[in-house]
Amino acid sequence: MNTMTTPLTVAIAVPLEAELVDSIRAVDPAVTVLYEPDLLPPERYPADHAGDPDFKRTPAQEERYWDMLRKAQVLYGLPNESPAGLARIARENPHLQWVHAMAAGAGGAVKASGLDQETLSKFKVTTSAGVHALPLAEFAAFGILNGFKRSAELAQDQAAKVWPELRTPTKLVSGSTLVVTGLGEIGLETARIARALGMKVSGTKRAVEPLEGIDEVADNSGLAGLLATADAVVNTLPGTPFTERLFNRDVFAAMKPGTVFVNVGRGTVVDEDALLEALNNGQVSYACLDVFAVEPLPQDSPLWEHPKVLVSPHTSALSAAENRLIAERFAGNLRIFLDGGDLPHLVDTVHFY
Repeated sequence: MNTMTTPLTVAIAVPLEAELVDSIRAVDPAVTVLYEPDLLPPERYPADHAGDPDFKRTPAQEERYWDMLRKAQVLYGLPNESPAGLARIARENPHLQWVHAMAAGAGGAVKASGLDQETLSKFKVTTSAGVHALPLAEFAAFGILNGFKRSAELAQDQAAKVWPELRTPTKLVSGSTLVVTGLGEIGLETARIARALGMKVSGTKRAVEPLEGIDEVADNSGLAGLLATADAVVNTLPGTPFTERLFNRDVFAAMKPGTVFVNVGRGTVVDEDALLEALNNGQVSYACLDVFAVEPLPQDSPLWEHPKVLVSPHTSALSAAENRLIAERFAGNLRIFLDGGDLPHLVDTVHFY
């Protein structure tokens, strides 16, 4: 294991502001940080980790980029922010010990790299899980409020310049019940905001255990029982073989009519045909969706034009503070790594989450 006095080289593989690179350098004098901004694509917006797709390195720059990464034991970001980049550096850098990914759900990228278990066992991959918890939780609250306050119907009436003769009441969020699937960092932050709005919260967790502020905790097999009294459901679960199409016809049928559904986890957790049926029969009154089974959402998907659906292009986790928050998380993890501790938020290379 590393100690505080062991020299260590970190390479910045993705776009990052110079002042944040300096904050990583400041963690320990034993750390050398390789950073060549001219080799990194410019960001089009804050936290654009992949950078401008039109950016092209010259052949000489391309060789400098990969040579820089081959010199490091630690990478900040997947090379070129891609599974192929991770696969290449794993083959070419025998000294690689740790890669920190920008995404909270980096397991999919690790799986897509196609690396075998023997190769994956030679280095660690950590995610930025937790950094996105607050913006995702705020988006979930936004979705719940939209559903309860009939924002989709209001927008339709406004577009048509309709002033209804009969006024329609909205639902109170306070006193209603929320079920959160996936009581991890995102789920618990969602629960915190929901409780601040006066909601009662239950949810699911792989390892069932009492959680402060959560009325009832079950595993996925107990989800249907929780849904019977839920007014809103927020999914935060990652995409794994165990969560694939968890929200199927039976699960939607277990909801009480008029449930508001929000998905900030992964699109593969939802059977979209079953969701459309639930929207059309009134089982789900409104769906706020940031993620989809196929992304970008295909042009022929009925979700685009459904009057009870808000389509968000997988952007709810983004915030102007993201680069700073990820750099701070990495700096904290780097201190742990140098001191020989256990890194948090490791990618499970068996289940890939």
